[in-house]
Amino acid sequence: MNNAVPAPARTRGRPRGNPPTRESIVSAARSLFLEHGYRSTTLRAVAGAVGVDAALIVYHFGSKKGLFADVMQFQCANALARDEVLGGDPATLPDRLIDAVTDLWEDADFQQLTIQGDEAAEVIREYLERELLARLVEFLGGRDATARAMAVVTILGGLIYTRYLNPLPTSAALTPSEIRHSLTPALRAVLAPRLRAAAPATAGRRGSPTSGGGAARRGGFTGRNSYVTAEKQQADKEAGAENH
Repeated sequence: MNNAVPAPARTRGRPRGNPPTRESIVSAARSLFLEHGYRSTTLRAVAGAVGVDAALIVYHFGSKKGLFADVMQFQCANALARDEVLGGDPATLPDRLIDAVTDLWEDADFQQLTIQGDEAAEVIREYLERELLARLVEFLGGRDATARAMAVVTILGGLIYTRYLNPLPTSAALTPSEIRHSLTPALRAVLAPRLRAAAPATAGRRGSPTSGGGAARRGGFTGRNSYVTAEKQQADKEAGAENH
């Protein structure tokens, strides 16, 4: 008589108890994507590596594409949204952002993931737009935070595209240090808070350019500096008349 207890059947869907975490699934999937590539990696293979049913992966990630997105975005988030990147000295934030991008994309394993074709490019695009942009807006704060963050993401996205996804020879030939030297001034400029536009001059004192000063109107003067210039011109004209 065979008294062996049969192994419990693998349940479908979300298992009871304490199933493997999302991080465990992402870690196993990353190893398989690196070894076999995106197209040759199946959800069944990932499920087998973790010891769960493939339905659990569908429950957490929706599809293989969703799982691949989590694998890519997990590394992007670790590199670009770490406290030491966004939480350091604001004066050196441009340098840290460039270093975070180049450190991530110069990593051999990450490069291996990014050659997976259109899937990788789409994941990176979604990460920049949905994740990094939101984090930068929150970090910068203020009325113009969204515009400044969008400018930063545009510069970083351009770097990623022209150096890694579809490299231009000139960009690809630069070292990370040269990339930082070239792009940090542009990042520093777009990160700087934008000043409010000065209010337009209004009609005021008698003799001001907006209240009938003919010389001011003819010269197109506006604002306080132009007003002072017009007054000086008039004084010089009167002084010249007295000398004659």
